[in-house]
Amino acid sequence: MQEQGQTICHCFGYSEEDIRADAREHGFSRIMESILAAKQAGGCNCAATNPKGR
Repeated sequence: MQEQGQTICHCFGYSEEDIRADAREHGFSRIMESILAAKQAGGCNCAATNPKGR
């Protein structure tokens, strides 16, 4: 993970640039798929880790 750009996922520490780079490399963002899968499985704690509470 790079520490550039706006943080998109505070639970897993991914930035906007991480997601863009992943999409450029793979043609789509595997990171976003991973985040969405973790959220569906209850492995996300945005309310506690995101400063905006979401």
